[in-house]
Parts: sequence; C-alpha cells; structure tokens
Amino acid sequence: MTSPPVRTALVTGAGGQLGHALQATVPRRWRIIPCDHRQLDIVNEAEAHHILGRERPGLVINTAAYTAVDAAESEPERAAAVNVRGAANVAQAAREIGTRVIHLSTDFVFDGCQGHPYAPADATNPLGVYGRTKLEGELEVTRICEGAAVILRSAWIYGAHGKNFVLTMLRLMREKESLGVVTDQVGTPTWDHGLAEAIWSIAERPEIRGIHHWTPAGEASWYDFAVAIQEEAMAVGLLDRAVPIRPISTAEYPTRATRPTYSVLDKGTTWAALGQSPPHWRAHLRLMLQGLPRG
Repeated sequence: MTSPPVRTALVTGAGGQLGHALQATVPRRWRIIPCDHRQLDIVNEAEAHHILGRERPGLVINTAAYTAVDAAESEPERAAAVNVRGAANVAQAAREIGTRVIHLSTDFVFDGCQGHPYAPADATNPLGVYGRTKLEGELEVTRICEGAAVILRSAWIYGAHGKNFVLTMLRLMREKESLGVVTDQVGTPTWDHGLAEAIWSIAERPEIRGIHHWTPAGEASWYDFAVAIQEEAMAVGLLDRAVPIRPISTAEYPTRATRPTYSVLDKGTTWAALGQSPPHWRAHLRLMLQGLPRG
C-alpha cells in the first residue's frame, strides 16, 4: 500500500514559544520548514516572496508577531510593521503560489466589555496598539486571501519557552516572600502545545476557513491562574514552599496599555469543526509543569 504523501508547512516566527510547540507536535505526515526572524523577516516583502516562492509549501502558519503589549504603545509603527504589513506580505506571497494560510491572532481584538464569551463574529474593539494592529493584520490577510485563510484567535498563551506568565510566576515564587496578582481581568490560559495540536488539526482540514477561536475550556483571572500555578508546581516538585498570593485590582498594577477585563473566547464552533472536547485549562497547565526540568 502506498503511503500518503508528506505535506509541507512553513512556520514563521519559529523561534517563539508557539513556533517551538508547532515543531514539537508536528504530525508524521507533515514536514515543517521553521523560519525564525533571521531566516524570514516578514516585514521584508521581497524576502517573504523569495522564501515562499523557493520553498512552495502547501501551508503557511504565520505565528510571527509583535507581542510586547505595553511597548507597542510607544512603538506603534514597529508593531504595525510586523502585525499589519508583515501579515500582508505573508498572505500575498502565499496567495501567489496557491498556498493556504493559517494566521494567528488574539483576544485583544475585543474590548472585554461584553461580559460573556466572544464568538468569532462578534464586534471587535481593541483597546490598544497591539490589539489594533493584530486586528488590522486579520483584515489584511482576509482581504488578500479572499476569505480562504484561517484566522485563529487564541489567548493567554504560555509554554516552556520564551517569556510568559507561568515561567514568570515560577521565578517570582522562588524569589519573593509574597505576590500581588490582578484579579479583575479574566480570560483562558492556553498551553502552547494544546494550541499547536489544534493548529495541526486545522491543517488537516482544508475545508476550514475564516475566523475561528481556540483555547482549552474554562476561564480564570490572573490571580486564579497564579494560585493554580503554585498549587500544581508544588504538587510536581517544582516549588518547595508556598508564598502568599494577594488579589489586587488593575488600578493597583497600572500598565501602559489598557487590557480587556473579560476576553474569554467562545470556541464552540471550532471545537465542533475539529471534533474536539478540549480539557479544562488547568489540566493543560499540569501537563506543561510536569514536563519542566526540576531543580
């Protein structure tokens, strides 16, 4: 019996945490071409066209992004260069060779005022430069690909690589005698491996297109998330003591960028399209922490 052909996916932003996770979870029938910023600067239009034209992948997964939420407020041009112009460059280069695009986006395209989970078709209203540029990037990819691309929004992504809330909390819990963590911002923590596996599932389903949301189940405040990190980390031996964690308001921890107070995403249609019933976010947190080195 002849084996099914191996398909090729080019991943931009491969040096980031989701890029690492996509490489760690690539299915057997896929070959991945990982491109970090040095190998493919998506802001460079000519480079995007050259690399995609040379490799001619069947799929491009665009994870490259400017994600420094607070810094974006003082660097709007730089954020737009990556999140808008870079996204458009990838989409245009992919369209010219007939390549499918999965473009990663964010819950920050919403203002958080709705009070219940946001469906893919709900009205957007970003509060800051980061969310605005990501939304503009979505619109560019959708326009260029004439609706054939997948726009995949996720939220509160963490993993074993890069800078993220879980790794920061583990460090602070070892260094500090107590912590204050914001309790009036609510979302869904998302393990990068779970998101990567969802992306590969979408890759296997060419009929999926348009805007989709994906996170695991459940919701939490940053305070809830921090408490869970400490409890789970102690259970697997990553921490040898518990520190007091105090719930604080956003007003007590001001940041340059305004963040949505409630940015839980409605994933029902995406889960149904993938035939999934994802576990609660805390189960994914446990798996991630179990994989971290001790000591």
